[in-house]
Amino acid sequence: MAHEVKSHLPGTFYRRPSPDEPPFKEVGDSVAEGDVIGIVEVMKSFHHVKATAAGKVSAFKVENEEIVSAGQTLMEIEE
Repeated sequence: MAHEVKSHLPGTFYRRPSPDEPPFKEVGDSVAEGDVIGIVEVMKSFHHVKATAAGKVSAFKVENEEIVSAGQTLMEIEE
């Protein structure tokens, strides 16, 4: 069963902690509940997005640096 991780804020979604670092997670990676999977930036304030379930990353639903809405699905996790 797929579990959706959603954005809690509107803003810009980043999959990396900084431009020269690797992504927090890739498709196929294992993830634990509470792992940081990305960042949403709102007016120069950065907010960690954390996994809300444990499992394996099955898909990202948005691209790096894409504008997202509150409640929008960012990633799916296969539990």
